[in-house]
Amino acid sequence: MSLVEPPPYLASLQNNIRARPIPWDGAVRAGNLADEQLKKIKSVDKVRKEQRKQNIESDLQGYTTLLIGGKNGTSVLEKAAKRTDIIQYVLVLAADLVNDSPSLASKLLDEPEPYKPFLPLLSQSSNPEDPIPLLASSLLNNLASRSLTSSSKSLPRDEEALPKLYSYLSKLANSQDSGLQDIGVQGYSALLRTKKSRELFWKQRKDTITPLMNILHSAAGAAKDTDSTLWSGATSIRGTDAAIGGGVGLQLLYHVLLVIWQLSFEGKLIGEELEREHEIVPLYTQLLRISPKEKTTRLLLSTLYNLLSANQSTLIPAATLVRLPALLANLSGRHLTDPDLLDDLKNLDEMLDEYTKTQTTFDEYAAEVESGHLRWSPPHRNATFWRENARKILEFNRGELPKKLAEIMAKPWENDKKVLAVGCNDVGRLVKEVPDQRGQLEKLGLKRRVMELMSDPDEAVRWESLRAVGEWLRYNVEN
Repeated sequence: MSLVEPPPYLASLQNNIRARPIPWDGAVRAGNLADEQLKKIKSVDKVRKEQRKQNIESDLQGYTTLLIGGKNGTSVLEKAAKRTDIIQYVLVLAADLVNDSPSLASKLLDEPEPYKPFLPLLSQSSNPEDPIPLLASSLLNNLASRSLTSSSKSLPRDEEALPKLYSYLSKLANSQDSGLQDIGVQGYSALLRTKKSRELFWKQRKDTITPLMNILHSAAGAAKDTDSTLWSGATSIRGTDAAIGGGVGLQLLYHVLLVIWQLSFEGKLIGEELEREHEIVPLYTQLLRISPKEKTTRLLLSTLYNLLSANQSTLIPAATLVRLPALLANLSGRHLTDPDLLDDLKNLDEMLDEYTKTQTTFDEYAAEVESGHLRWSPPHRNATFWRENARKILEFNRGELPKKLAEIMAKPWENDKKVLAVGCNDVGRLVKEVPDQRGQLEKLGLKRRVMELMSDPDEAVRWESLRAVGEWLRYNVEN
């Protein structure tokens, strides 16, 4: 990672390795190092930064060969393959050399295979705390991030290296150690600088995105499989300067939000899938409610704007269901100073306002069903709504809404039983208002499902299921 200040965990590891004494002469005698390699190492190790840069740039080809080998000789990593202490030391030194001398970084990237000595080190251990893969990934990130921005075209070497780097960083992001998580997340951020790198990242979303969403769900105060908190906005978590919900540190939260913001520039590609797999709109709305800093609020608003503007027909209805417009109105009343934040707030508010002006009650209901999550919003208990719209609901888009309702009802909703109660209510209303179409509902398994729910442990679910079954019985008796 080309970071001025590396994450604390990584900086501590690098400092410890720099301080370790290495028996260099013994390594040469044992054949783990060549005399010429040792001379080059000593001329740049433990010297002033200015002197180091001068020594490197007076022999760029020599230091390129030292680090990655090639036709001019063997790399030090290959020569010292059996010496873990030397490999660790050289990886730290290489990162220092590349940071101190941009000319060396450019020279390395001029070579046909600059990543070749380092990529195999990523899979050397399955332990995320192992120093060698960790240090190799840091160096690779530094080189790859420079390579990505140095060319207007996507290079084959980057397309080959990025999936391997993403896979390794995902293990760090999935760690229980927040220090390792932060290294992984900042590593992602350094790489997501081009359209192609973001597309490759998205292609591996099961490994790359899921750990990030788990961190955000934890910060929002909701477990990944718990929907009620996100949809109701019921919690009022307030983080300290150090951490937010779930003990997620504010720096880690910021870095995760930064990665998703970078990814959101591919909004058309990722928006609908993010909502389907991770309910990104309810999640971000909840995070916006509890955002402790302007810098996190800015990233949340900008990401929402990017995603919603690229997927207006699908994501804006989801945003209105979780009462994002009301939250934006609340934010507008606060004393916010960041100009970019204020611009995104204004643009997002205007986009949502334009949608709500043209939305009908039927649109609101359809959007709620399509979102995959039901709540006691006004249409559900409005008898006039059902009289006027029941048949339209059944016929809309070739029966799309009752099919979606059946999908929702098929889930157990252990952490949010009211979804089942609302669903039973809707089934009962449809049978009551359009009894001649009850066969359509039966074919979708809705009659069987509401009958099963008559024995559900939740009182509200039992009551609504009894009412729904009662509509079927009432029609049978009357006819």
